[in-house]
Amino acid sequence: MAGRVAGKLALITGGAQGLGAAQGRMLAREGARVMLADLNAEGAAAQAAAINAELGAGTAFSCKLDVTQEADWLAALEQVQSDLGGLSVLVNNAGIGVRGNIETCTLEEWHRGFAVNVDSVFLGCKHALPLLKDNQPGSIINISSIAGLIASDTMPGYNASKAAVWMLSKSVALYCGKMGWNIRSNSVHPTFVDTPILDGMVTSTGKPKDVIMDKLARQIPLKRVGHPDEIAAGVLFLASDESSFMTGAELKLDGGISAM
Repeated sequence: MAGRVAGKLALITGGAQGLGAAQGRMLAREGARVMLADLNAEGAAAQAAAINAELGAGTAFSCKLDVTQEADWLAALEQVQSDLGGLSVLVNNAGIGVRGNIETCTLEEWHRGFAVNVDSVFLGCKHALPLLKDNQPGSIINISSIAGLIASDTMPGYNASKAAVWMLSKSVALYCGKMGWNIRSNSVHPTFVDTPILDGMVTSTGKPKDVIMDKLARQIPLKRVGHPDEIAAGVLFLASDESSFMTGAELKLDGGISAM
């Protein structure tokens, strides 16, 4: 099969919607076989079915995965081995927003944010490595955020959790290099992207979506929010052998925000 990631075997968390669904479609269209994992098992199955309808049966699979639970990770990776026959690309995409400033963010919200945004990446990297070692070259792609590099007074929980993903990605990269494995680890840092997470933020303001989107766009030098496919294109590059000399790095897809 032709394509930039022909023959690659990819697991994508948070694959039922938004960024994860876009990544699954793009990788599959470029020749990969994909497993879409999500707590929303029905949503992940629907995305996989749509990919198979377009590209042929056996291109995409799905499984239920609570990324905060170690037992779920072990079961999901067993299914990856069974359905895909191995793993060469891990995309730790699942994530949530964390509400509140330093005074209003509750400890429960803080812990939940770190469980979904950081524990998931730790567990994914830790338990996927045996499969990745058997299918080198391998690529680990961790979806962080520009909020992991640039702070805001309104989101300490989100800032801190996404910064942790950034640094964890570097540590994994150094470890794999030290061990002599051809497994790369990089992080991706989007700005505001038109996804369900952004919809949730808009809803919480009680204002019309177009008003909030315009406000967000004014903060970005390119004067618009991102599209899921623009983030998926970055993931495609990191999953492909085109990025074979790139590890321990951060890919900023932020419309220029970090240049300010």
